[in-house]
Amino acid sequence: MTTFDELLAHAPAPDLRRSTDELNRLKEELSRGPDPEATRRQHAKGKLTPAERLGLLFDEDTFTEIEPLRRHRATGFGLENRTPHGDGVVIGWGLVHGRTVFAYAHDFRVFGGALGEAHAEKIHKVLDLAEAAGAPVVALSDGAGARIQEGVMALAGYGGIFRRNTRASGVIPQISVILGPCAGGAAYSPALTDFVFMVRGTSQMFITGPDVVQAVTGEQISHDGLGGADVHATVSGVAGFAHDDEAECLEDVRHLLSLLPQNNRELPPAARGDDPADRRTDALRSLVPADPQQAYDMRGVIEEIVDDGEYFEVHEGWARNVVCALARLDGEVVGVVANQPSALAGVLDIHGSEKAARFVQTCDAFNIPLVTLIDVPGFLPGVDQEHGGIIRHGAKLLYAYCNATVPRISLVVRKAYGGAYIVMDSRSIGADLSFAWPTNEIAVMGAEGAANVVFRREIAASEDPEATRARLIKEYKAELMHPYYAAERGLVDDVIDPGETRAVLIRSLAMLRAKHSALPERKHGNPPV
Repeated sequence: MTTFDELLAHAPAPDLRRSTDELNRLKEELSRGPDPEATRRQHAKGKLTPAERLGLLFDEDTFTEIEPLRRHRATGFGLENRTPHGDGVVIGWGLVHGRTVFAYAHDFRVFGGALGEAHAEKIHKVLDLAEAAGAPVVALSDGAGARIQEGVMALAGYGGIFRRNTRASGVIPQISVILGPCAGGAAYSPALTDFVFMVRGTSQMFITGPDVVQAVTGEQISHDGLGGADVHATVSGVAGFAHDDEAECLEDVRHLLSLLPQNNRELPPAARGDDPADRRTDALRSLVPADPQQAYDMRGVIEEIVDDGEYFEVHEGWARNVVCALARLDGEVVGVVANQPSALAGVLDIHGSEKAARFVQTCDAFNIPLVTLIDVPGFLPGVDQEHGGIIRHGAKLLYAYCNATVPRISLVVRKAYGGAYIVMDSRSIGADLSFAWPTNEIAVMGAEGAANVVFRREIAASEDPEATRARLIKEYKAELMHPYYAAERGLVDDVIDPGETRAVLIRSLAMLRAKHSALPERKHGNPPV
């Protein structure tokens, strides 16, 4: 038998040039991917390869890959004969708009992107690096879940990802981009991150697939019908964004990153433009009807106020009665929360409360000031809402605002009734400044409903109940719902000309920029869930 020493004696002398050439050939093979046919199949589905996706995400020629030579060590079920370099995931860092961002991208061409032990350890590595460096991390998900052949080690790998997602929550921005299947335990990592993007027709998320659903419940449904992009962007609320193709999706990811700080110790990046800080917004006088019963689109108000009319809406298709968006005022990033009178009259319901609460928490975690535009008639009444826990879900929004330490400014655009007014960042729950337009109505409820409760006996005993009701409604409005009632009692800091709204907000935010507000010492709060 030939010994190791004999083999070593006959081996060619080390040559750095030759070794480097071999390394370069290996790296070139890796860059081409595992199999041209697999790449063709990926493209045929309308999907890109990891290298193509990373090329769209990062500034040109800035991505640095690490652990490209990693291989799994699993045996059994033929795995020992299939040990591709990279193990089905690409990890590394690069620049997005000149700032460091980390990323990992599943490679569906290798084991269907399924996660095994080595695969998971690579993801653990990049998540740890992102947290240590204080930089955002983007997950480009395109995998078939746990690698069944590796059994419990694959499941443990997911546990390590979830733990790191949770530890980094509120510390660095975490963005999940679903670009293929994301099933079973794999779906929980995106759910733990700050923002989720999906692509129509190619990405799906679900805990149990259509086959299992049919076997257990008898229901027949397609993959897209169960967990496609539009389902999660409009029905479940899991996805904040749905796009038609990967290029458009990744361009929006880049835009989102330009609005976020690197971590919770930094402020969002400012970007001064040409829109004057003192620009008047007189168009608002005609955009918002004085009649509190008349609907309008609150997004028109936002466009008129923010820099260049540009804003980035989150969860546009879900819980449309509330608008949540990132925008700039005089170049500084702000989070805008607004009731939407064109959907459910702008009431707060279960989904709307959850949507706004999550957005408020995200802005507070990453030092983004909050501007709240209020036009709310109350909470949505109904048995379904009460049985569904509107009290608990509405309390989520209340908790999020009360717990937020960033600058907070609220503006009553038109009506603000009942508990919903309190929840929408009123002065009483800690808004730093509260403004109102001269058509505002701040009250426990609308005048008609209030009159029916307060004066019901007088109305019933009247010879002409309708005339009496009309007179008492008018008196109630004059006494308790005139535009200056709240301002006279210090619950509104000023009633302002709508044309000065942009200038007032910008001056107020500039004053609050150095705000410091410490929460009580505690391990953590116990918010309603």
